[in-house]
Amino acid sequence: MSRSANRQPAPTIVFGAFDRHNFGDLLFAHVAQRMLPGRDVHFAGLADRDLREYGGHRVRAIGLLLATLKGRAPDLIHAGGELLACNAWEAAVMLAPPHDLQATLASEDAWKQDGRAWAQRRFGVAALAPYVLSRASLGGPGERDLNRVIFNAVGGADLASRDPALRAEVLASLQDANDVSVRDRETHAVLQAHGIKARLVPDPAVMVAELFGKTIRHRAAGSMLKALHAAFPHGYAAVQFSADFGDDATLDTLAREIDCMARRTGLGVVLFRAGAAPWHDDDACYERLASRLSAATSVSVFASLNVWDICALIAKSRVYCGSSLHGRIVAMAFALPRVNLQRASAREAITKQTAFATTWEPEEIAPAAVGIDEMADGIGHALTAPASLLRDTAADLARRYREGFEPVRLGLGRSDRAFQ
Repeated sequence: MSRSANRQPAPTIVFGAFDRHNFGDLLFAHVAQRMLPGRDVHFAGLADRDLREYGGHRVRAIGLLLATLKGRAPDLIHAGGELLACNAWEAAVMLAPPHDLQATLASEDAWKQDGRAWAQRRFGVAALAPYVLSRASLGGPGERDLNRVIFNAVGGADLASRDPALRAEVLASLQDANDVSVRDRETHAVLQAHGIKARLVPDPAVMVAELFGKTIRHRAAGSMLKALHAAFPHGYAAVQFSADFGDDATLDTLAREIDCMARRTGLGVVLFRAGAAPWHDDDACYERLASRLSAATSVSVFASLNVWDICALIAKSRVYCGSSLHGRIVAMAFALPRVNLQRASAREAITKQTAFATTWEPEEIAPAAVGIDEMADGIGHALTAPASLLRDTAADLARRYREGFEPVRLGLGRSDRAFQ
């Protein structure tokens, strides 16, 4: 047997923010795993976490994982998400366990004094944007050397408005990567303006119906979803919003709009969390909202945080409405009506939700996002979208993702510096 026949294939590290509970990020790891059959795949984030009870993965901190692969330079794939604009302090807050949250929030001044040193101490990654890995941020050649560095359908819709030092660091990391694809035109334009060649590829979550339809149908047949169907014989709207929608005035407006929507459509409402990490969704806000609704509006708060239960909840709904981009994308993958909610303060801003929708979805489907005082009208508009257009859009984006991922798959294990 030849020596080459004994050579182990280069391991593949799938890296991302699936080291915390966030719906979309948890899905990215599953999509990457399914799209890389037969490879030696490892999952890494900034923290050591086990998210398997929520349908996620056992995730290793990147530095610890690289140490175990000493002598085997891995390929590293950034699995997707709004990684390009997340600074180290924001990452630390979202990763903070409950007992450490207040101390982490209070550490912002220390982080501002020397962001890279702070991130090195916290994560073992000397970077202002630690979810954007490069050979330089991981220490360069040696035991932490990397083979190929790939950015897969990542986002940074507001990168142009972020801190200049962070932006320069991110652009340098992308310039040094072997392959870059981004999920929206806003991010693509920023990179293009700085001479970075990037491909435009839809978000990985467009694949959930195609890759995991059987798993999701199985979850939908379980007792929780059966109980919802019994409670809402005319169907329900899957509704979600992040904790920053939780002030009294906003909840009053949302209650009024949900009551209006229920009267018009006859639909019930199921409130669910698309993320349980800090700065994500808060079930206490849902309970406060439910207490404001009319007795004529049927409402339920969905307790499960399992990623497949959440997918099943959306897949069996009549319409999705919320602040989560991946709530929208999963609804899209199942050819369902959808619309995003946004705060008044975000109306003129570029957001990841509007950036993705305006890049990939026909205008006839629904507005990209509506304000909280337009929620009922937004859902009504979304429900008028032609079923054939919804199906065609879902199929088209899944096809585009497969095509966009193929250069990543074919390039793994190669040692040249570029795919082209």
